[in-house]
Amino acid sequence: MLQSRIFPCLLLQGEGLVKTVRFKDPTYIGDPINAVRIFNLKQVDELLFLDITATEEKRPMNIALIKKISEECSMPLTVGGGIKTVEDIRALLNAGVEKVSINTQAVLNPGLITEASQIFGRQAIVVSMDVKKEKKDYRVYTHGGRKSTSWDPISYAVSMEKAGAGEIFLNSIDCDGTMQGYDLKLIKKVTEAVTIPVIACGGCGKIEDLRSAIVDGGASAATAGSFFVFHGPRRAVLISFPSRAELETLFKE
Repeated sequence: MLQSRIFPCLLLQGEGLVKTVRFKDPTYIGDPINAVRIFNLKQVDELLFLDITATEEKRPMNIALIKKISEECSMPLTVGGGIKTVEDIRALLNAGVEKVSINTQAVLNPGLITEASQIFGRQAIVVSMDVKKEKKDYRVYTHGGRKSTSWDPISYAVSMEKAGAGEIFLNSIDCDGTMQGYDLKLIKKVTEAVTIPVIACGGCGKIEDLRSAIVDGGASAATAGSFFVFHGPRRAVLISFPSRAELETLFKE
């Protein structure tokens, strides 16, 4: 039985799947429903979808699309993007989603995390934080990585755990889409500061990176985007996922 969670993080722009590099230059990957069908066949344990333009466009997530995705999914689904209210969360959970991922609004209104965790249970509430290095310090960013905050990731993660978050989704802006490996220093700082699970994202380029995020970084889960959707030096689109046997071998002592 594989104890560590490994799963894809997929980005929605409109009704299509895209992949970014350092949160910029989105490349069209394909239809999200087709991707879900492939990951179903590959027996992926869970899926994470993030709508990367919902906050910028000041709109909620496309509930009709999320409902289609959830109906196709044979695994638990987490979604995020543009979530501002308890009603937004309720609509997504009613559409078949198991967890919601809240980013910008968690910074602007931490009371939402507390209220939502009390209503829906903290297991359904993931706080997503996008982190970028500024000189020698890490900073939490909002609005799809466009706005810097005064928060450092350690203090912010601790405050979000206290507010009621069930998990922290930690995404490195600097590593996103580079396929050069996770920021293990950042992951370790955050995982050592909180007791709730931390999901690592940003930079996976080879299967061994998944192990490093968990074994060396202390993350409870490792996600990847480019690693699961691109193939070869020319980054041809080819959706893939390691077999259960490959993952079990990876985490053997």
